[in-house]
Amino acid sequence: MVTPAEGREAVAHLRSELAAIRRRFGYRRLHVLMRREGSVMNHKKFRRLYREERLQVRRRGGRKRALGTRAPLAIPQGPNQRWSLDFLSDAFAEGRRFRILAVVDDFTRECLALIADTSLPGLRVVRELEIIIAQRVRPWAVRRSPAAVSRSGRWCARDRAPAPGTRSRIGVPAAPRRRRAR
Repeated sequence: MVTPAEGREAVAHLRSELAAIRRRFGYRRLHVLMRREGSVMNHKKFRRLYREERLQVRRRGGRKRALGTRAPLAIPQGPNQRWSLDFLSDAFAEGRRFRILAVVDDFTRECLALIADTSLPGLRVVRELEIIIAQRVRPWAVRRSPAAVSRSGRWCARDRAPAPGTRSRIGVPAAPRRRRAR
């Protein structure tokens, strides 16, 4: 049995050495370390002394969320004003993964291209977009999913910038239930 004086002495040791070195350790972990050193104390008493000495570990903050409201997307007034790029993925029966690049005109809802392959590097995406532009007019804006950012980033770079005012906007990833016809 631990006397009150021994308990205070153990907590003084706890504060000076263990808790100072191991700041992210909670009372349970420190209790195990104290037991290994030879100080035997009931875990409930240890927790009470731990709280009295104000050694509690603060909880880490949660995920940072966007503040404010997002600006709504302008509705395109004609074809080829805004295209959307998105990547879909699935797997074959034997387990190999494949991806599909979908390019959609937001005004007409026309699917301009569906490119499927096991690997779609950025240069391939750029090449496919250039093929579509050769058949049609370059869009005024491109809306990309976060997965498409790195793959099509070169296409929207300054060296390939078509006409002044072409913009690229990265969309927020949407859950399938949020993707509905407008």
